[in-house]
Amino acid sequence: MLKVQLVGLLTILRKEMIRLFRIWTQTLLPSLITITLYFLIFGNFIGAQIKNMQGFAYIDFIIPGLIMTAIITNSYTNVVTTVFSAKFQKNIEELLVSPLYPSTILLGFLSGGVMRGFIVGVLITIISLLFSPLSIKHPFFTFFTMILTTLVFSLLGFINALFAKKFDDISIVPTFVLTPLTYLGGVFYSLSFLPDFWQKVSLINPILYLVNAFRYGLLDYSDVPVFWSLFILLFFVIILWFVCLILIKKGFGLRL
Repeated sequence: MLKVQLVGLLTILRKEMIRLFRIWTQTLLPSLITITLYFLIFGNFIGAQIKNMQGFAYIDFIIPGLIMTAIITNSYTNVVTTVFSAKFQKNIEELLVSPLYPSTILLGFLSGGVMRGFIVGVLITIISLLFSPLSIKHPFFTFFTMILTTLVFSLLGFINALFAKKFDDISIVPTFVLTPLTYLGGVFYSLSFLPDFWQKVSLINPILYLVNAFRYGLLDYSDVPVFWSLFILLFFVIILWFVCLILIKKGFGLRL
C-alpha cells in the first residue's frame, strides 16, 4: 500500500511540475518581472534618496520582503488555481475514488505550491544580486523559512479552493486579504519607524513575522523575535494541515 501512495504522490507532483513549466510565462515570468521593477523603482530610484534603513542600504532592506511577497503569492496561487480547476473539470473525483489516502492527495497538491514558491524565490534571489551583492547570513534558517512559508500559503490556497464556488472566488483572498497584509507587513519599512499605536497594531499581522524571519536569514536583522516567527509558521502549518485533512475526509467543497 505504501508503494501505491508513493506512486500516486509522485504522479500528482509530476503533473504539477509539467503544468508549472509548460505555462511558465503565466506561472514564473510575471513575478520575476514585477519584483524586478520593484527592485529598480523602490531600490535604485527611491532607495537612492532614502539612503539607508536600520543601518542597511534601502535596497538591501527591502529585498527579503519582496522575495517573501513573491513566495507567498506564488505558493498560494498555484494551489488555489490547481485545486479549483480540478473541481471545475471534475477530475478531482478520480483522486477521491482512488486508493490514495487524503494525506497523499493533499501532499500532492501542496507539492506544486511548494515547488513554485521555492523556484520563484530562488530566481528572484538570483535577480536581486544584480542590484545588490547580498550574502545569506543564515542559509539553513533562510531555507527553512522559505519551505514553511510555502507550506502555510499552499494550505491556505487549498482551503480557499474548497470554499470557492466560481473562479471569481479564488481571487478574493489574494486581493483583499493577502495583498494588504503583505504590504503592511514591513516589506518597505522597519517597524520602529511607526508610531507606538501602529507598531502594536502591526504585531497582529502574521506576515510581519514571516518577512522579518526571512530578513533575519539574509541580513541577520529582525524587528521581532525570530523564535516567534518560527513558532507562528509551525503553528499554522500544523493547524492548517489538520483542517485540510478534515475537509477532504468530509468531502467538503470537493464538487461543484
